[in-house]
Amino acid sequence: MDGNGRLGRLLITLILCAEGVLHAPLLYLSLYFKSHRKLYYDHLTLVRETGDWEEWITFFLKGVIQTANQAADAAKQITELFKTNEQKIRRLGKASISILQLHAYLEKQAVSDTGKAVEATGLTLPTVIRSFNELEKLGIVHETSGRQRRRMYVYSEYLNLLNQGTEEKL
Repeated sequence: MDGNGRLGRLLITLILCAEGVLHAPLLYLSLYFKSHRKLYYDHLTLVRETGDWEEWITFFLKGVIQTANQAADAAKQITELFKTNEQKIRRLGKASISILQLHAYLEKQAVSDTGKAVEATGLTLPTVIRSFNELEKLGIVHETSGRQRRRMYVYSEYLNLLNQGTEEKL
């Protein structure tokens, strides 16, 4: 209730990085703790009242395993999505070169407007617009702004995979 839990969860991830267990702070344990809120508080209370660290560590490690497995599954699905979409793009033939370049950018930036895509890829604005149109026809992106200039595009399936499992279970 006082915010120390958030700090503690952040410190756990940073300690794992500092000790070389994680290469980057990609382990999001907060959702696991929120999803198992009663157990989380019960274990913390037991540590405080009885010094029962073993049960807390077991609970914590189950969270690490579950969270790591979810992240690994998501990474596999994302890699497969990128490969599948790259194959779709390659079937377009010669025009696919600039579209592949835009797709590579979207793998790093799943939401972009045409102006940012021009800056990031070095492609001309007409080429970026044509490439986005082709990606939209392939069902890879969709336009969300409704504007005529600096249209906004979203790589929805990719974002859905990134968000998978982040919904809090009640």
